[in-house]
Amino acid sequence: MAAPRFDDLALAVIGGTGVYALEALGEARELYLVTPYGEPSAPIRVGRLTGKRVAFLARHGEGHHLPPHRINYRANVWALHAIGAQRVLAINAVGGISPEYGPAMLGVPEQLIDYSWGRVGTFCEEADAPVQHVDMGAPYTPALRAQVLAAARQAGINVVDGGCYGVTQGPRLETRAEIARMRRDGCDLVGMTGMPEAALARELDLHYACLALVANWAAGCDPEPHDITMDEVHANMAQASRHLPAIIERLL
Repeated sequence: MAAPRFDDLALAVIGGTGVYALEALGEARELYLVTPYGEPSAPIRVGRLTGKRVAFLARHGEGHHLPPHRINYRANVWALHAIGAQRVLAINAVGGISPEYGPAMLGVPEQLIDYSWGRVGTFCEEADAPVQHVDMGAPYTPALRAQVLAAARQAGINVVDGGCYGVTQGPRLETRAEIARMRRDGCDLVGMTGMPEAALARELDLHYACLALVANWAAGCDPEPHDITMDEVHANMAQASRHLPAIIERLL
């Protein structure tokens, strides 16, 4: 279907691993869009939260059927832009590298390093598309970062301010040597979906920020080393994601 446009769209949320819906979203309408770049990962759900219009998109699909390298990032970002999004809050599941980013913590990173490969990372791919050399010195919009941090403070939720998110290819987890390299590079977090999403949002002039949920210690970073289990990851994600409604409500 053609994309309807909502001039009063206050916020678009992209949900990552473990966040496949906004349960509090009322009067939700499902939009099944086809973009010039293909179909988004899932229908966009547009409804109201605290009286404000909000859009939600599950990055991996609502059944988590898309691995990080198979996500159509261009279709996702273009679709949100097409329906009127100006502010995008990206929720990303990550592994913690720095001590302050332990399991179940939340953080708002400030920087990115992209270690992924083979992903289409620009809307300039087509022959007739104008070339954009966007400034990615600050990959996340400072004003929206500040708003997310303020919303967390107002909700009384402890959130780490700052840090660098290293984006790996996935879907496998990283080796200890890879994490050691990333630590030397200055990474505080590791995840698989931070890019090219941030760059695509910048090309469309969207205000974009990341709220990272720490699912586990990255390889070699656990003060009490043990094998990572999915039960542990799911428990940490459930603990971290319970804070999302309060932060999003105040962000609105």
